[in-house]
Amino acid sequence: MVFLLNIVAVLPGLVICYLIFRIDRYEREPVRAMLLAFILGVCATVPSVLVQHYSGITPAPQHSGLLFTVGASFGVVAFSEEIFKCLAFYLGIFRRSFFNEPLDGIVYAVILSMGFATIENILYAAAYGINTTILRAFTAVPAHLVFAIVQGYYLGRAKFTPEKKWQLTVRGLGISVVLHGSYDALVMQQLSGGLSMLGAFSVYICLYYCEPLIREHLENSPFRT
Repeated sequence: MVFLLNIVAVLPGLVICYLIFRIDRYEREPVRAMLLAFILGVCATVPSVLVQHYSGITPAPQHSGLLFTVGASFGVVAFSEEIFKCLAFYLGIFRRSFFNEPLDGIVYAVILSMGFATIENILYAAAYGINTTILRAFTAVPAHLVFAIVQGYYLGRAKFTPEKKWQLTVRGLGISVVLHGSYDALVMQQLSGGLSMLGAFSVYICLYYCEPLIREHLENSPFRT
């Protein structure tokens, strides 16, 4: 049962890694580079978990009010997770030679984020069991995909627009924090089950609007022939 639980926790992230690898059809990324990105995502969970633990939001107090939920969602969870993922990307990926086109920003950001989401899933699986793990496969993991596409899009632009590197990096980070915080606030609030369902459904709306970001970098790939 434990083995099955871990398979369910790990599989969604690996499937998304494979799909983003297939999308990058003009110049496929080296396996070692993708493995590095995944490991960086795994490592980014450590400071994020520590921040959330010592901030006092995990475990959340019973009957948390709306103000606490919104503050924790944006100010602690979303901010800590997205900034540590962004920092891991910048330190481990940004200046490497295999990051050689804007689309790679999305590819490596997604793979890194799936490393993060996979460890997060394993922790949730151990704490809450199979039902929560299956639910997260269709909600939290695709949500991390959305945040990664947005952040990776801007990191891809930042790499190849050096005069606007920090402006674009901060913009991508800021948008991903807002999206992440909004998602968490909706699914964590205890006022309405309908709002929680809206949060889960909004992930797929965001994925629809993320497709043009991928297509833009794909169509402008210098390796396109």
